[in-house]
Amino acid sequence: MERQNQDYFDRAAAGWNRFIGWIDARVPLSSFVRSQATEYYAPKNFNFWYYFGVLSLVVLVIQIVTGIFLTMNYKPSAEDAFASVEYIMRDVEWGWLIRYMHSTGASAFFVVVYLHMFRGLMYGSYKAPRELLWIFGMLVYVALMAEAFMGYLLPWGQMSYWGAQVIISLFGAIPKIGEPLALWIRGDFAISDITLNRFFALHVIAMPLILILLVVFHLVALRHNGSNNPDGIEIKKNLGPDGHPVDGIPFHPYYTVKDLVGVILFAIVFAVVVFFVPEMGGYFLEHANFEPANPLVTPEHIAPVWYFTPFYAILRAVPDKFLGVLAMGAAILVLFVLPWLDRHPVKSMRYRSSLYKLALIVFAATFIVLGYLGLKPPTRFFSELSLRLSELYFLFFLVSWAYSKTRSRGFHFGLFAGVLVLLAILDAVRWDPINGSLMLQMYLIPAVYLAIFLLLPVFTRLNESKPVPERVTF
Repeated sequence: MERQNQDYFDRAAAGWNRFIGWIDARVPLSSFVRSQATEYYAPKNFNFWYYFGVLSLVVLVIQIVTGIFLTMNYKPSAEDAFASVEYIMRDVEWGWLIRYMHSTGASAFFVVVYLHMFRGLMYGSYKAPRELLWIFGMLVYVALMAEAFMGYLLPWGQMSYWGAQVIISLFGAIPKIGEPLALWIRGDFAISDITLNRFFALHVIAMPLILILLVVFHLVALRHNGSNNPDGIEIKKNLGPDGHPVDGIPFHPYYTVKDLVGVILFAIVFAVVVFFVPEMGGYFLEHANFEPANPLVTPEHIAPVWYFTPFYAILRAVPDKFLGVLAMGAAILVLFVLPWLDRHPVKSMRYRSSLYKLALIVFAATFIVLGYLGLKPPTRFFSELSLRLSELYFLFFLVSWAYSKTRSRGFHFGLFAGVLVLLAILDAVRWDPINGSLMLQMYLIPAVYLAIFLLLPVFTRLNESKPVPERVTF
């Protein structure tokens, strides 16, 4: 009996090998798997922060699959869009689950992408030779924002309609070409059935194709240059007798198993949100969006969905509409040039100075608070605080550039004084006697920030980096 079982397994294995050989003769499947998994060596010291790259891929698949099923019952017309979403929620079998997975997946996508980007900032994954890897990643982020914005209009609820109205109207602030550009985006003089149809086409067909293409480029650049690691050490520079990195291990099975654990934990959290709190208190699905769009009734407070609010707060903080649009665009574009702003030889935050670590923590906190302020009504206090935190957002990149190499005391003093004078001039231009006291008090926020990060390096040793080890640590 055992002999018969062994013969059966031998024949099955031989048949499988012949099948794989037949495929390899026509498509290089085995060599692709070897180059991308079994013979691709990754650093040994990956940690928790390296889950979010694979989780981004998982959420992308979730969004594509659930989106396909939603389009089977969705009707892209101003008269039927809202009702078709309600039909999906109430009458389509498991339609509520698919819709909630898609809406939760949109927020989950930005959560994992923001954490993935923060990990890149922590460990210097944007530095040479990975500049293009970072650029492709940023293009994925911009495409994701465009995809989310277009999908935001499709439910045709009150907040969808008016949020899109506000965002599209921003293009009208661009001199000369603004109004024709806004008209071209809408396809009409106001958001209408035409706008909904073109956003549906872009959301379902064009943007997913662009996203997938950019993700492929991102992964190709990742595999070509190799993964960065928490120590910021290039493992390819230290090869063993077998030609493989001494500080590397095969991606499969070691990291495929590790990533599987992360995917399972993510699936548990994702399922809890989908089944118990899919609206997340109005942050994932706004309460106003459960009302059909009404062009005649403007909501009391219009705010975009949470993952846009940091940039919306920057936009709203600038008094001039056109300058606000420029500031919002600059807040995204400055991330593209980060590899050339921060040329510090040490990559990882582990070995960067204490001041740089503090600056990065303040930057992350600033981004989170800006997101909160973008959800709040534009009162005097919130508007002024948003402006000051917007200044801190951009000052982080100035500090990164200042820290990129050793600078003289005169440079630090001159940069400190020059930026303070520039901020004072901007305050003088927008001076409001009613809010004068508040403006002067809030001026202390960027002043203290600059004093800490530009003057402390002159008087202390807090800006000294630690020696980087030759081998990765565990």
